[in-house]
Amino acid sequence: MLPLSSPPPGLPRLCFVSYRHIRELAMPVVAEYAQRARIEVVDATFGDALALAQDRVERGMADAFVSAGSNAAILRAGLQAPVATIHLGGFDLLQALIQARRIADRVGVVMYGQTIPELDDVKDLLNIGISQHAYRTPDDARLRFETLRREGYQVIVGSSLVVELAEQAGLRGLLAYSLASIRKGFDDALELARVARLEAGRYEQLHSVLHNLQEAVVAVDREDRIIAINPPMRQLLGKPDALLRGRPLGELEPALSLRATLASGRQERAIALRFGQRDWVVDRTLIREHGDIVGAALTLHDASAIQAADASLRILQRRQQHTARHTFSSLAGGSQAMRTAVASAHRYARTDLGVLITGESGVGKELFAQAIHNESRRAGRPFVAVNCASFPESLLESELFGYEEGAFTGSRRGGKCGLFEAAHTGTLFLDEIGDMPMPLQTRLLRVLQEREVMRLGATAPLPIDVRVVAATHQPLEALIEQGRFRRDLYYRLNILRLALPALRERREDIPVLILPMADRCLKRLGSSLDAAVALAPWMDALRRYHWPGNVRELENLAERIAVTLAQYADARDIPLDALAHDCPELFASGAGPTVERPLAQRVRAALDQAGGRRAEAARLLGVSRSTLWRWLAELEACADTAAEPSPPRSMAGPA
Repeated sequence: MLPLSSPPPGLPRLCFVSYRHIRELAMPVVAEYAQRARIEVVDATFGDALALAQDRVERGMADAFVSAGSNAAILRAGLQAPVATIHLGGFDLLQALIQARRIADRVGVVMYGQTIPELDDVKDLLNIGISQHAYRTPDDARLRFETLRREGYQVIVGSSLVVELAEQAGLRGLLAYSLASIRKGFDDALELARVARLEAGRYEQLHSVLHNLQEAVVAVDREDRIIAINPPMRQLLGKPDALLRGRPLGELEPALSLRATLASGRQERAIALRFGQRDWVVDRTLIREHGDIVGAALTLHDASAIQAADASLRILQRRQQHTARHTFSSLAGGSQAMRTAVASAHRYARTDLGVLITGESGVGKELFAQAIHNESRRAGRPFVAVNCASFPESLLESELFGYEEGAFTGSRRGGKCGLFEAAHTGTLFLDEIGDMPMPLQTRLLRVLQEREVMRLGATAPLPIDVRVVAATHQPLEALIEQGRFRRDLYYRLNILRLALPALRERREDIPVLILPMADRCLKRLGSSLDAAVALAPWMDALRRYHWPGNVRELENLAERIAVTLAQYADARDIPLDALAHDCPELFASGAGPTVERPLAQRVRAALDQAGGRRAEAARLLGVSRSTLWRWLAELEACADTAAEPSPPRSMAGPA
């Protein structure tokens, strides 16, 4: 961290959050702007950068921030303060590549965010080989860098973090930024700081309307003397306004005093407080004029009202969240079958074509879909997932395509945006596409062909830009022959096909998958057992098991195993039959190695144990409810064919 410069007072305050190489490049620019702003230079990356910047926001030490690459993205996402970005320009990168070409004819490029498709044209122009990579986290950056290093690249162009990795490895690293880009970032930061100061002045004037707020609010001066109070707070203190103004708040009610806030210059938000025989959530905020602390304000929020609002907000946010959490780093397993699937998915991510993901229930189809999205050019855009088997036909139609106001009885005022619209510029994941009703298949085909969607009750179509990734566990070719799936829709969806292996087809991955799952559960349960040691006696049995529920069933079983083993303090104390009762599927008769029981027997046992409740039976089996329903239908069909008696009542129980 560099000391503050000493410009004339009253200038905007900028915080330059950097990393060593870009900071060294930027120091001439910092000196140029020393008479235009008070500039603090802070070296930090990722989580540290956000924590340091947040501290300066809370202490009122910066009007705006300026940063580049990953730091800028993190600050913009995590700060309630203006952040100017030092953008990487095409000319900057071209200059770096020209410099790199003088050193080597093969250059690695590792940048934050996403790769740059236009570089493929530049490499031919410069007669240079370019291998591009993008990262999101420091570990991801190291992984991309190691890939280039193993491939023999001697020159790496990228961010400050990447240049440091190159230097540590004895390679040549070139920073892909210029002084012109840095100047532009500082100019943007100055403008943001100017606007922020204007907004702060307006905010300070709003304190005059405290009496219109429903929350209990009181404001004090530098000496903790009351200068403004609204009716709810006056009612809590139990005194008329004339007896409160000018009185020290700490003397009236020590629990409400703002002296500590004024002394520390630190704001406090969402602090629980018991006062007046009620529970409150307290905000202690500073009042500033031109950056100087002139007082503080205390706001008491009714805890019960906040709890109700929090529940409503979480429901609303959940509905509005359309993000993909998983990346290719989330995909565990080194088997040949898994490596082949991941390699195909990587190739598909670089295109914008539709993908059809096939595989049994529980193999991770949505996880692959999210990874493809996050490595595509649509990364950062919406990722919207819908299970076509979980909605009735009429509801699925309105969910997918939306509707206009008055389109049907009970429709929402103002209409509703469909999932195709919500996924605009991003990816729409249609899970269990084989269960989509035929009428909706026709509408879906038209959307895919015309790239436009028509809401229910609308008169004009709406253009959309959506990549569709579909998934199914069903054999669509057989459904086509049965007249249950449109052939033309199949060809629209099956442009790129990704077949995911069942868990039994990659048994060597089972230890890699189950040990971290069991270890996490053991830690949650407070156990110090080493998962690898504790599970060693049953690892062969786990490999031999048939895994009809695939990875979803594996997760289920890992939790059960951990709960069973957590009762033992030492792995040497675990008896060989410890899992016989809680994990019967691993044993033939309770005393031997794993022998897969017939499906019908397992389903009946689970339904009997669940009292006929299908949802509970599915949980016990480690599969989804739709998979259990499919198994029941298949078993009943087999029973009819063989003229066997009807299944027991438990198999036909309630869902």
